[in-house]
Amino acid sequence: MNSSLIDPNFVITDEALLRSRFHDVTPLATLKSLPSLDAHARAFIALSPFLCIGTQNADGDADVSPRGDPAGFVKVLDPTTLAVPDRPGNNRLDSQVNILANPHVGLLFIIPGFDDTLRVNGRATLTVDPGILSGLEAKGRAPKLAMIVEVEEVFLHCAKAFRRSHLWDASRFRDRAELPSLSKMILDQTTGAPQTDDEMRAIDADLEIEYAKTLY
Repeated sequence: MNSSLIDPNFVITDEALLRSRFHDVTPLATLKSLPSLDAHARAFIALSPFLCIGTQNADGDADVSPRGDPAGFVKVLDPTTLAVPDRPGNNRLDSQVNILANPHVGLLFIIPGFDDTLRVNGRATLTVDPGILSGLEAKGRAPKLAMIVEVEEVFLHCAKAFRRSHLWDASRFRDRAELPSLSKMILDQTTGAPQTDDEMRAIDADLEIEYAKTLY
């Protein structure tokens, strides 16, 4: 961090000072936090094809990673237990390694077209139990492992962030051409992208083929 950008006279240093800048939390905002998955939370998870998972390592370094599949891919095993399949990825295993060091996780479930979200906080365990993995199959393939989340807190989150961002408003969708392709950006950041458009198009096409082969 460039400390010269921050005036120390205006830094928030404790919770009391933080809370003094805001209205008191409403009773309902406190009461809505539940220790287990009720019928509404279960229904929300059943409709969700996408979530983000937040993890931290033993030093507190944070990571947020997306997970996606057909709606209902996260299985509710009981009112306080979720099973999240681990599909093929880039094999960095950031979330998984963090969980080994620090099991505390935060999940944010999203449903396309819904402005409200569902938040679940708890503790995660990684398992390769065949009995669990077989219930998480997709396209005829079981995941290599699953994340079992012991739910400690669950609550519905209001729509303000999605309303402000107009996330689902198609008239505000950006043209993908406003940025280079994923392959181009990563190559620019690492080994260097090819100099000709034809070479770059070939690499982009290969990525699409790889997607088709390795989603499951």
